This record gives sequence, structure tokens and C-alpha cells, in this order.
Amino acid sequence: MESFLTAPALGIFVGVLMGLTGAGGGILSVPLLIFAFHMPIAEAGPIALSAIALAASVGALIGLKEKVLRYKAAIFMASFGLILSPLGLWVGQHAPNTPLLILFSAVLIYVATRMYIQASQTLAGTTPPMMKPPPCQLDMSIGKLIWTVPCARALMFAGATAGFLSGLLGVGGGFIIVPSLKNFTDLPMKAIVATSLGVLAIVSAGGATISLASGTLNMSIAGPFAIGALIGLLFGKILEKNISGPRVQQIFSIFTFLVALSLIYKCLF
Repeated sequence: MESFLTAPALGIFVGVLMGLTGAGGGILSVPLLIFAFHMPIAEAGPIALSAIALAASVGALIGLKEKVLRYKAAIFMASFGLILSPLGLWVGQHAPNTPLLILFSAVLIYVATRMYIQASQTLAGTTPPMMKPPPCQLDMSIGKLIWTVPCARALMFAGATAGFLSGLLGVGGGFIIVPSLKNFTDLPMKAIVATSLGVLAIVSAGGATISLASGTLNMSIAGPFAIGALIGLLFGKILEKNISGPRVQQIFSIFTFLVALSLIYKCLF
């Protein structure tokens, strides 16, 4: 009975963050599941991926309808993510739980610190100027990215890295995709969030499918959690229009940092 109450509540929280940031919800899914259900990271990861896949798919469709999703870039990045995701899943299933938790905590601290600094710079109007044009630039006349070899190489690396970490740690990879799209493209933030959700949808669906086929996906928790995440994402997309993005990122980064410290304490004590 507990899973039918706790799982959707956690899912709603994760979904709201995904709708607001395009990245935040996925990376918090695993630690929240670990704390709530006392499960190892290898079991929490597939559950998180199933929720990310469902919620991100709907978010990506909303972005496609609003014509802000760069679907070619999303498919290109996700294709390399799908190649590396099974390797990450295999490593995650065979690695000891404690080192994985410490690695996950380190990733959380990195993401939280980077996001807080960037959000603070944006709010203060002190964002450092871009020294040179990004490798992927938007052709304003047709509203599409101009594809070059440096552009393809940058997106390929980001997609592959996100895919491996998605399988290894059960995260969607949005914390890799969003900063990468910020650095490598000149897309507006709405397009970055939508494109990130498109990549997450494809990569997470691949990882969740593999986990389901191998029997490592706990559907009694994954189902309610995924439905809650979907509801939360739709609510988050509504809030997105009325809430300052940088302020949300600051709050999220502080919360993420505290979660990381809690995971480290759990490992050591």
C-alpha cells in the first residue's frame, strides 16, 4: 500500500522539476527512491528510467507541437546515447552499491554547484560573454540548426556520455544534455529544454525496455512512480510560464546538494 501512495507522490515532485528545468527531475529520481524504499541503486535506476521515459516523451511532444523541439538534434544525440546505455546498465548491475552511491553523490555535487553558479550569474546579469560562436548555430531564416562536423562531434559526445550515465546511474542525462546544448548551440532556453526532453525520452525508454526484458524493473513501484511523474511534468509546464527559471535552478541546486550530502552520509554511516 505504501508504494501506491509514496511512489506517485515522489513521481509528481520529479515530474514538476523536469517540466521546469528539462534536467532536474531525472537526477533526483534515484536518490529519492533509495531513501523512500531502501533499495540499491541497481534497482532504483530502472524505475527512474521508466518514469523519465514516460514524462519526457509527453514533454517532448509538447515541445514538438510548439515547434521548439529540434528533433533532428535530439534523435542524433539519442542514437549515440542508446549505443552506450546498455554498457552503463551492465556496469551498474555488476558494480558494488557503495562505490556507485559515492559516484552518484559526486555527480550530484558537480551538477548542483554548476547550476547554482550559472543561475546566480543569470540573475545578476553577469553571464560571461561567449568568446567564439558555438559549433551549432541556428539559421534564423529557416529556424533550423546548421550542421557541421564540429557541431555533429559535440552533440555526439554529449549524447554518448548522457547514455552511459543513464544506464549506469539510472539518470536521464539531462544534466549533461542541457549544459551541452547551452555551450554548443545558440538555441533559446525553451528549445534547449524541449530538445533535452526529446533525448531523455529516447535514451530512457531504451534503458527501461532493457531492464524490463531482463527482469530488473520493479513494476509495482515503477508504474505509480511513472504516472506521478507524468502528472507532475504537465503541472510543471504550466508553472514554467509564471516562474523565473534561474530562481528555480537555484532552489533545485541547493536541494540537490543536500541530497548528495545525505547519500554520502548513508554510505559512510
